[in-house]
Amino acid sequence: MKTYSAKPSDVTRKWYIIDASEVPMGRLATRAATLLTGKGKPQFTHHIDTGDYVIVVNAASLVATGNKLNDKVYQRHSGYPSGLTTTTLKDQIAKDPTAPIFKAVRGMLPVNKLRAERLKRLKIYADENHQHEAQKPEQLSMKAGK
Repeated sequence: MKTYSAKPSDVTRKWYIIDASEVPMGRLATRAATLLTGKGKPQFTHHIDTGDYVIVVNAASLVATGNKLNDKVYQRHSGYPSGLTTTTLKDQIAKDPTAPIFKAVRGMLPVNKLRAERLKRLKIYADENHQHEAQKPEQLSMKAGK
């Protein structure tokens, strides 16, 4: 019995669409990260990027459970004294609705040399319009019970 190891030439990539208005941000990010890494494929290999393309639509109508719109805070620091800037999830969605989803998916991908290439295959759009109809993407329904 030989151990199978995928080669970059063996990889076939599919396109998937996920609607951000159906499920909370965490569930969406875990599903997107799993698709980007290719963990659901039988030919998954840790050191070869076998993942698929993921299109996230309706990012502006992102679902946040509880009081996360006001309580979840994004922080960044300029490096100077008192240079901490905080932004709530509600303000971040108003400024750039794609940023919270990108940060959530990026945080769920493994930190290695493949992460940048995987993130290039993540396409996020604020509304339902996207420019990838030619790739014939498959709609993924993430609602409970489906």
